[in-house]
Amino acid sequence: MKIAINRCYGGFGVSKAIYEELGIEWDGFGYPDNKTFGIESDDWHAYRAEPRLIAAIEKIGIDKASGDLANLEVVDIPDGIQWFIDEYDGIESVHEEHRSW
Repeated sequence: MKIAINRCYGGFGVSKAIYEELGIEWDGFGYPDNKTFGIESDDWHAYRAEPRLIAAIEKIGIDKASGDLANLEVVDIPDGIQWFIDEYDGIESVHEEHRSW
């Protein structure tokens, strides 16, 4: 499974070129969410694994896909893993869900 994340300070954002590639009306900011892709989920990062988003990023390239304050990366994790995105000052990493007490 592929997941889109941000690898720099600033936070996740995509360029207008991604919206154009997806055929979605530009929101003026570049901050898609689950609603953008018609995803109903309690996980507000679910859209980051949306195949259309991943394909658009890979097609136009990281440099053109990244928003003004972002440096996107597509990470590949094993299928079937329950995952979450951890973030510190905008820099993100993907982690496997696990139990803690």
